[in-house]
Amino acid sequence: MLLEEGIPAYSVYHLDSLLIDTSLLGFDLEKYGHIGFGMEVLRTERDSEDDTWEQPWGEEHYVHNHYNELLVELMQPEYPYRRLNIYFRAYDDGIAFRYEFPRQDDDMDTVVILDEQTQFQLTEDPTVWWTPGDWDIYEHLYNTTKFSKIDALSKQNHPNLAQTYIPQNAVNTPVTMRLQDGVHLTFHEAHLEDYAGMTLAVDNENLLMTSALVGSDRLGYKVKRAIPFETPWRTVQISDDAIGLLNSRMILNLNPPSKIKDLSWFTPMKYAGIWWEMHLDKSTWDMASGRHGATTEHAMELIDFAAANGLKGVLVEGWNTGWEHWIGFEDREGVFDFVTPYADYDLDSVVAYGKSKGVDIIMHHETSAAVRTYDQQLDTAFQLMQSLDLHMVKTGYVGKIIPAGEYHHGQYMVNHYRRVVETAAKYHIAIDAHEPIKDTGERRTWPNFVSREGMRGQEFNAWASDGGNPPEHLPIVAYTRMMAGPFDFTPGVFNLSLKPYKQHNQINTTLAQQLALYVVIYSPVQMACDLPENYAHPAFQFIRDVGVDWEQSIPLNGEVGNWITMAREERGTGNWFVGAITDENARDVQVDFSFLPAGTSFAATVYRDGKTAHYRKDPYSLTIETMTITPETNLTFHLAPGGGLAISLMKETAPE
Repeated sequence: MLLEEGIPAYSVYHLDSLLIDTSLLGFDLEKYGHIGFGMEVLRTERDSEDDTWEQPWGEEHYVHNHYNELLVELMQPEYPYRRLNIYFRAYDDGIAFRYEFPRQDDDMDTVVILDEQTQFQLTEDPTVWWTPGDWDIYEHLYNTTKFSKIDALSKQNHPNLAQTYIPQNAVNTPVTMRLQDGVHLTFHEAHLEDYAGMTLAVDNENLLMTSALVGSDRLGYKVKRAIPFETPWRTVQISDDAIGLLNSRMILNLNPPSKIKDLSWFTPMKYAGIWWEMHLDKSTWDMASGRHGATTEHAMELIDFAAANGLKGVLVEGWNTGWEHWIGFEDREGVFDFVTPYADYDLDSVVAYGKSKGVDIIMHHETSAAVRTYDQQLDTAFQLMQSLDLHMVKTGYVGKIIPAGEYHHGQYMVNHYRRVVETAAKYHIAIDAHEPIKDTGERRTWPNFVSREGMRGQEFNAWASDGGNPPEHLPIVAYTRMMAGPFDFTPGVFNLSLKPYKQHNQINTTLAQQLALYVVIYSPVQMACDLPENYAHPAFQFIRDVGVDWEQSIPLNGEVGNWITMAREERGTGNWFVGAITDENARDVQVDFSFLPAGTSFAATVYRDGKTAHYRKDPYSLTIETMTITPETNLTFHLAPGGGLAISLMKETAPE
């Protein structure tokens, strides 16, 4: 719609309910001022799509893409005749829109965006699960408040965060809300490319959110683009209940098809690694400490463990020189070279030993946020991996970005992350990025971008200066961060007390919940993160069995911040796995197995909280039982406080 003075605006209805009231659209540009008033509709065009496409890996094999589209071409009727196009799409699971800056009639060939003025006008004061609009890190705990009570500025200077910058009262996306009638909304963006990440500035009193792009202090603007170009999609996923949100594939559908024709070199996997022991302070990344973890001998021990238990990878952190001078130093450029191992780590021998055991080494590139150093060495580093026939690397960006004045979520870094993924694709390498830009569905276009962190992970439980992750953390994450895409949380801690390494810490889950996370938290690469000696437990069989690549995923029940129950069918086997987790409250969850194919029966192993289980008092209480389950089975399971449920279902008979 066009308001008075030619201002473009929109509103959103769900059935007969107004969800987003009249909201304005536009930009503040350097040199050209505000664009988004004095406009006239030049023409409109309608389109639609209804097809299905195949994922090479994912939470489901085939994705249905069905939408109706409206293109609105706008132009100022007076000189300089500025033009702006807006695409709107309506899906069954939400709406999306994006801007297009087409070629102009004068010499305007580049735009510098000072601010994007996209509004989201709420119609009531909903309950919101939010993290602050930090330009540098996503690793804050979620807050649960009314919209009118959001106060992001109070969340600055967290003791466990390596960097943080929150310039205004804003929230990061995905951000999920519940309306009074139970309708749930998730606000996010899709196809973020050559643009700044979007936070949402909060006007508590007027129940209004406005796009607030991450800027560059070094350059003094938010985005610079040559015309013509299209912005990322602004998205609102809509569901009548919380669990329905998890069925949405809209973010993926808004991205272009894959640019990688053959991804046969990447296989989803479970892996072990030299990682958790550093966070326990059993060993260190650097060699100078005398407690170096990444030694040849230790890596081979991990390879033996992985091979014996069906894990296909071993992540080795701290293998390359430079760790003595990476965190807390300003002059971090040139510290890491990504090809030179420490003297006690024989890279060639470790890789060869792994290959002989059917285990691949997952490389690790910690950049210490010295981005230009990594850019200069991308080809060299990836050529080394290619020569070793290695196909996956975990990247890291701990610290303040160098060059100074740039932030992890700005256009400069968005382009860097994309450059890394595109370069990696040339060498048949998959990326698992930590301290990343948020996922906006680009894994459809670049399916070698297999996972990322982008959230407060398991390591915070080992640091625990603030008590670690509370029990409600992951039941919130499942409906917020997981709306964006795969999350490398690194589950599977069995030594929940962390003793003898941490005397005052304890992970706030039961053992059953650590198992359930392999189903609830999605990633095509899942770590068995604990020390091998802690896996001498019958519950480890679930980690051996559980899939990582799925034919379909079916959310069964749950509420944001309270609990979630998820069922997933493993691709290629027809086996199913069920996971359920709860917050600090005990509860009973019902599992109706009617999702199983008709005429089948399954040999089920159930891993559930024991009678005395409690995330603080008795996290190890676990009951393991076997039974036969069919599509007619309907069972109720008790989840302890901070507890969980994990079920493996191995198919016994084929469908009739």
